[in-house]
Amino acid sequence: MKPPRIVESRDRSALAELYAPGWAPSEDVVASVSEILRDVRSRGDDALCDYVRRFDDPDFTLDRLRVVLPPLEQARKLVPSDVAAGLELARERVLAFHGRQRVPNMEYDEGDGSRYAVLVRPLASIGAYVPGGTASLPSSAIMTTVPAKLAGVERVVVATPPVRGGLGVNPAILFACVLCGVDELYAIGGAQAIGALAYGTSRVARVDKIVGPGSVWVTEAKRQVFGVVGIDGLAGPSEVLVVADETSQPELVAGEMLAQAEHDAYARVATVSSSRDLLERVSEVLAASKDTERVEIVRRVFDERAWLIYARNEDEIVEVIDRFAPEHLSIQTRDPMRLVPRVRHAGAIFIGGMTPVAAGDYIAGTNHVLPTAGAARFASGLRLADFMRTMSLVEYSDSRMQQDADVLASLADFEGLPAHARSARMRKR
Repeated sequence: MKPPRIVESRDRSALAELYAPGWAPSEDVVASVSEILRDVRSRGDDALCDYVRRFDDPDFTLDRLRVVLPPLEQARKLVPSDVAAGLELARERVLAFHGRQRVPNMEYDEGDGSRYAVLVRPLASIGAYVPGGTASLPSSAIMTTVPAKLAGVERVVVATPPVRGGLGVNPAILFACVLCGVDELYAIGGAQAIGALAYGTSRVARVDKIVGPGSVWVTEAKRQVFGVVGIDGLAGPSEVLVVADETSQPELVAGEMLAQAEHDAYARVATVSSSRDLLERVSEVLAASKDTERVEIVRRVFDERAWLIYARNEDEIVEVIDRFAPEHLSIQTRDPMRLVPRVRHAGAIFIGGMTPVAAGDYIAGTNHVLPTAGAARFASGLRLADFMRTMSLVEYSDSRMQQDADVLASLADFEGLPAHARSARMRKR
């Protein structure tokens, strides 16, 4: 593997692409997705069938669109026992972590008899997209549907690409859906799946919100349907920033960079350290690393989007973190918790050399659907609150209305809304 050269944290030009924020697909992707969504909205199931045949399975028929969910024991037999056990452990951990995120209704009374509240309600329906193309991700089924069920969502739908040959969908994804109590499973992928979930067809009822990671076409489709439905965010290529010092193990640091690089050819991977010696040792480990099954993807990342960053002190390290706002932040230093209070922008933080980012991807219990491309500056990872919404409630007492009537009317008059003002005055005695 060709390691990246060591650059100074003050060299903004060398780090320009690391810091480049925002979702920015090509014009061709934007146009293609727009055309697919228009077609699905116009022709419904016929369009879905055409796109599945074109992109996934040339022998696809609409009677295979909705996948029958078998009993749990039957579904478990479809996957290797160790994979089934791993997915069951992942579900338990996700259930435990997200179950602690419940927020009760907020209610209080004023001394004059007025009452206020914030009422928390689950969404009625959600659609979870689970990748099943070049990499099938049953773990994403767990990350997206377990919190939804915990929140009390009545209808949880999963869309995932079909498997060729009339075999339905990936067996591990099918098992994960059964394990998590998914209500409906559809064998459809890509932008067309997002269109079906957003607009509905005769065979796929629309949902209120779409969550989950996917390809550039899936993510762009989510962007374009936002407003018709809610979305969790725009999850782009994977990212990791490792913070290391002279006590870090270079093999573990390099391992995190390699692990994220194999996700996607457009992934961004970096290590920042105030120890130039550590960076040089990481570089040596990378140079000596063995090729993996996804070698072409990894090589492309290290040729184009990998950085070893030398920072003079902790302040410069914090600046790199804030500017990058990484999806995954791995802190492998002597005292990693010392840095945490200064971190403002990160999707998820992994503490110490014994906590690989992969643990968060699978069985730690935290969620692996995280903000990328700088979105950690304003967005959070998928959580229980994403499957809830709130309503405010207010009840005025008579005494408060008498007290507020004149002020309320004056403000409405000032803003040129006389009917608003009149609605206040008509209540004053």
